[in-house]
Amino acid sequence: MPKNFIEELQWRGMIHDMMPGTEEALNKQVSSGYIGFDPTADSLHVGSLVQIMILVHFQRAGHKPYALVGGATGMVGDPSGKSQERNLLDGETLDHNVVCVKKQLERFLDFNDGENGAEMVNNYDWFKGMSFLEFIRDVGKHISINYMMSKDSVKSRLETGMSFTEFSYQLVQGYDYYHLNKHKNCIIQLGGSDQWGNIVTGTELIRRKGGGEAYAVTTPLIKKSDGTKFGKTESGNVWLDANQTSAYKFYQFWINTSDDDAEKYIKIFTLKSREEIERLIDEHRESTYKRILQKALAEDITIRVHGEDALARAIEASAALFSKTIDGIKNLSSEDFLDVFEGVQQATVTKSDLSDGLGIIDALSSKTGFLSSNGEARRELKANAISVNKAKVKDDFLITETDLMNGKYVLLGKGKKTNFILIVE
Repeated sequence: MPKNFIEELQWRGMIHDMMPGTEEALNKQVSSGYIGFDPTADSLHVGSLVQIMILVHFQRAGHKPYALVGGATGMVGDPSGKSQERNLLDGETLDHNVVCVKKQLERFLDFNDGENGAEMVNNYDWFKGMSFLEFIRDVGKHISINYMMSKDSVKSRLETGMSFTEFSYQLVQGYDYYHLNKHKNCIIQLGGSDQWGNIVTGTELIRRKGGGEAYAVTTPLIKKSDGTKFGKTESGNVWLDANQTSAYKFYQFWINTSDDDAEKYIKIFTLKSREEIERLIDEHRESTYKRILQKALAEDITIRVHGEDALARAIEASAALFSKTIDGIKNLSSEDFLDVFEGVQQATVTKSDLSDGLGIIDALSSKTGFLSSNGEARRELKANAISVNKAKVKDDFLITETDLMNGKYVLLGKGKKTNFILIVE
């Protein structure tokens, strides 16, 4: 017998809405279900992890998960939760994005697990041969305008306006559910709480067109304890693609989670058991300064998304930032070095400036602007407050090419907390 999928989600705090009879239907038999992923970018982000984890739990409960990548709906744009219409993407861009998203999903879902192996489907495959007249005849006639107007995704846009393209989105998504119900025996669609209206439209279409069995479960919108949006930083989305968000930045996103959020996220974003999570929470509350939950959370998710080697490098980079010596920093890749010192002031000099050695006073003031004047530079040097690559220096120190890390960086410091990057090109 499969595990109780709904019970698993409930203790993890991952259910927002659920259609009556869903739990009974899933406990009765091994079932198929799906979640749709938006291919408007060539990478998913941490906001997508909630839905990915739902599919992971669905598969672990013995059911068969389908990941629908919307090659067709990506050309339309879902209005749910949006204040204005999105730019529509061309077919070539969407095809590229679909391939990239599938590779990321393969890190989480088992696509080779026999009967309940995950499958990827693309709704462009069943929409590409359907004419507009066929769609409005076979789909549109079953759902009334009044029904469509009652959806929050439509009502919230009535004042600002929405195009017919966006208005029709719920019919298109509803037909996805109908198609997968009919051809893949999917009896449940899963998604975020903002998708409830679109999902229910699908169950209604299934009922009216064929009377098939269809259920719905949505997850709550994840917010941070301070009320701000989850998955965003000052620099934007936290992506699953290391080329867009490095493993170090990804790790730091989770390690910097608040205590309250860590207790919630450890249930949602890891596969740790209830007993293990409760033990971790108890240990964390006894010694919050150790950040036990944050470390367990960051390590688990970073391994799952980027692998063990990337986690080791991220931990090494994190430790290097607070190291009293330069040894750890010297071992960082150029990318990790810049990530660790992101936001730190920088200035560029040429290698010719180092040919006879660059005097430390010039390096601190006239060449870089790190300090306001030569006078300030001399005062700080006299106070033994200046370091080059974490080693204290005197006013006669010369920076040469032997001081370069990764062949181009020198780390200047004032006191314990103020850093400056000298880039040599």
